[in-house]
Amino acid sequence: MKLLKIASGLLVLAAPFAMAQTSTWKSDSAHSEVNFAIKHLGVSNIRGRFGKVDATITLDEKDITKSTVNATIDVTGVDTGEAPRDNHLKTDSFFDVAKYPTATFVSTSVAKSGDGLTVTGNLTLHGVTKPVVLQIEGPTAPVDGMDKKPHIGFSGRTTIHRTDFGIGAGFPAAVVGEDVRLTIDLDVAKQ
Repeated sequence: MKLLKIASGLLVLAAPFAMAQTSTWKSDSAHSEVNFAIKHLGVSNIRGRFGKVDATITLDEKDITKSTVNATIDVTGVDTGEAPRDNHLKTDSFFDVAKYPTATFVSTSVAKSGDGLTVTGNLTLHGVTKPVVLQIEGPTAPVDGMDKKPHIGFSGRTTIHRTDFGIGAGFPAAVVGEDVRLTIDLDVAKQ
């Protein structure tokens, strides 16, 4: 009888630990970025990147499909390598960074997809929120970073339509392509 009470007590104490299978991971800003590519005049791809990305992943270690992602992207740091174009992209003709300095992504579901994941969520850009689907490679195997924390990586891609978000509405698709290919690379550290 005494052994049964001890075993029951151990099970009660162990239950919270068995249920606590989530961990929080934060992006390493020096090794995470959001890049884009869009057609110009239908002949060339213009590539660029946004400023810092601040992402938090709540990873369910038992069932990755129960994980969540929240990210904030600094749009004010848009960089195509051409200062006059970057300045134009920051105006109200495109991103209007004075009014909308950030974009956000909040996941609504995570599903396994082959060797990777499909993450569905809401992207808010230029004050407009639309659902998007990201195809994700990862997570990578963990490695210890210079900060002595475990790090894992994710790489994602999706395509959005710029005019769905009210970006560059005054420019026809023959001048500025409609489709914007986004690639997201995240190096995240366990907190």
